[in-house]
Amino acid sequence: MNLYTNKRRWKWLLFSSATIIFILLMLYSNSLIKKIAEEERRKVNVWADAIVYKAELVNHTDLFFEQIRREEKKRASFLAQAIQKVSEADLNEDITFYLNYISSNSTIPTLLVNQDGTIDCAVNIDLEYQKMQHIDEIKPYLDEYDSVRIRYYKNQYMWVYFKESQIYTNLKLVIDNLVQSFFQEVVINESFIPVIITDSALTQVYDFGNIDTTQIETPGQCRQLADKMAKAHPPIKIQLPNKGTCYVFYEESGVLKRLRYFPYVQSLFIFFFIAIAYMIFNFGRKSEQDQVWVGMSKETAHQLGTPISALLAWHEMIKDREDLQEIMQEVKKDLSRLEIITQRFSKIGSIPELKEENIIAIIYDFIEYLQTRISSRVEIRIMNQSDEVILLPLNRYLFEWVIENICKNSVDAMDGAGVIIIEVIEEGNQVHVDLSDTGKGITSRNMKTIFKPGYTSKNRGWGLGLTLAKRIIETYHKGKLYVKSSIVDRGTTMRITLKKGD
Repeated sequence: MNLYTNKRRWKWLLFSSATIIFILLMLYSNSLIKKIAEEERRKVNVWADAIVYKAELVNHTDLFFEQIRREEKKRASFLAQAIQKVSEADLNEDITFYLNYISSNSTIPTLLVNQDGTIDCAVNIDLEYQKMQHIDEIKPYLDEYDSVRIRYYKNQYMWVYFKESQIYTNLKLVIDNLVQSFFQEVVINESFIPVIITDSALTQVYDFGNIDTTQIETPGQCRQLADKMAKAHPPIKIQLPNKGTCYVFYEESGVLKRLRYFPYVQSLFIFFFIAIAYMIFNFGRKSEQDQVWVGMSKETAHQLGTPISALLAWHEMIKDREDLQEIMQEVKKDLSRLEIITQRFSKIGSIPELKEENIIAIIYDFIEYLQTRISSRVEIRIMNQSDEVILLPLNRYLFEWVIENICKNSVDAMDGAGVIIIEVIEEGNQVHVDLSDTGKGITSRNMKTIFKPGYTSKNRGWGLGLTLAKRIIETYHKGKLYVKSSIVDRGTTMRITLKKGD
């Protein structure tokens, strides 16, 4: 009893220690992850502030460039007016200022085209245009030019084509590159934060980073991902040139997500390792116990063989004495019993031979022998009739041993006074043998422990009887032995379940 009480205590101690270690591990891991998350959150906040700042910088740059664009447009307009003024001036009018202004043009692309369509002059245009001689050759490119018709003599006129200056064009490229650079700086971040930049309707993705492209293939997927990210962090609203209102959605990095699951994965691996180690340990311990059982059983059978042979010889020598006939009959029974016990022990560790036996007859024969060898205050009742026949594949010697162990335990539990009831019940292909007593009963905590080797509630004893009984029924007869029911201070019912032969 103390062995398994201590074992239970050790199990609870180990379980409590493992639980404490697990809790400490989880607390430490969560603390570490919390620190990492706070650090990442700090970086994200800095990154988010930088996004807003850069967006404002891009907008300020765009406003500055817009002023330059307006000035360049004014210059182009002034150039056209100056040309117009020169063409309309009288001979006596001083047009020096206008001519100087026209000649100082070094940025505004200008084409002078005669009435017949021939190109008279080309200023500040691409070299490939300068090789062209007629207006028809460059008509596909004239859509982006403004034009002014200038009459210079009676019905003679010419066309002046001009457009925004090269500075203005370069400024547009600078702004486009600046916006694109802004996108790249947002989506390519050191913290590997998943980012998407969308329009105000959340239907068009301008750029993204650290995101699987299959998640944003359609507008619906884009909106769904944006809603998911918005639950983690409010989106950043920004204004960008040529894009209008944009939203920057982001969430925590994949590394941090994986770190959150790390303690659970680690604990799972530890649990599996401990479980496998425990199973291997139990298997090794059980194998060792099996070898001890087999060795002890065979050695016991061997040791019993010599005195039994001697006793049988003495019995043969004195069996004819008239005054000892009654005693010799009992001696003969005990010798037969010793032979049975020897056979029982000799069969442990080897596969016993099972024969079709009448279980009712076996129980009656054994109880008749046992009744005279237990307390007279213990009554054993068999509910089945003695002439009833229920055939089962059994090893008679081993099955009797099971009945004996259970009945002796019942006698001990009743302190040598009470009733043992045995009933055999057929149920389909199964046969149940119920053995009930009026003893002390078993607590629910000990219902499984009683079958473990070493467990005993008596001051003396090895606690091996029910262990052997369970092994014989479950290992050799492929049946079951368990506590069907038990009430403390009222009694216990043990059930043996066996299968009929095919």
